Amino acid sequence: MKEKLENLIKTFIKEYSESHNTNSSWKKPLIAYADASDDDFLKLKKIVSPTHALPNDFLSTAKTVVTYFIPFNDNIVKSNINKRHSSKEWSIAYIETNKLIFDLNTFIKAELEKLGFNSNIIPATHNFDTKKLISDWSHRHAAVIAGLGTFGINNMLITDKGCCGRVGSFITDMKIEPTKKKETENCLYKSLNVCRKCVDKCVNNALKIDSFDRHKCYEMCLINDKFHSDLGLVDVCGKCLVGVPCSTKNPTNI
Repeated sequence: MKEKLENLIKTFIKEYSESHNTNSSWKKPLIAYADASDDDFLKLKKIVSPTHALPNDFLSTAKTVVTYFIPFNDNIVKSNINKRHSSKEWSIAYIETNKLIFDLNTFIKAELEKLGFNSNIIPATHNFDTKKLISDWSHRHAAVIAGLGTFGINNMLITDKGCCGRVGSFITDMKIEPTKKKETENCLYKSLNVCRKCVDKCVNNALKIDSFDRHKCYEMCLINDKFHSDLGLVDVCGKCLVGVPCSTKNPTNI
């Protein structure tokens, strides 16, 4: 069943650009699994927010949390390196990948139902408190629990294919063996005390070595939204993700 599920996910993403006539394209996704009853999910109520949901809040019969990372193609990554505002390509990729994640989760839900299993649909973004800027379901934290990657000092997920892409997740009552969690840090600064390029890349002084001002970060995202007002809602930035050692790979893999 695991192999069938992964083939469904990978094929859907591979064919999405052509079937939906998108401007963006993506590399092969990474997929990882967590036990829905893993105690680390309960810890997120302290780490993230007291209101952070548990898997069985979405699906009472939850057994597995499926997480995946969809990497952007290199042209999208390179487009966002220069200038203060996010590039048009990066902004469009943000919109189109959010739609891809929603469509993928909708597709998987229907396919799993054919096999006698249930799952849920969680949007890629905009499921957060607009004042606290904290989500009640963090795809990135779920991905860390599933072993998909670890956090950089920019609070972004660093996978074996880097951090330039989008993270999605869904919950199912299909039982899948959990992926082994990462035992070491993928961030060069956290693992070797070298590199702080993501901090240097921040264009709105929101990111420091030992602190992160999420309101200043989101302020820049809203500036980009106004700058790209013709595209729809693009509250995105991504400058701390591009032109750094972890953009498209795990820099600690030697």
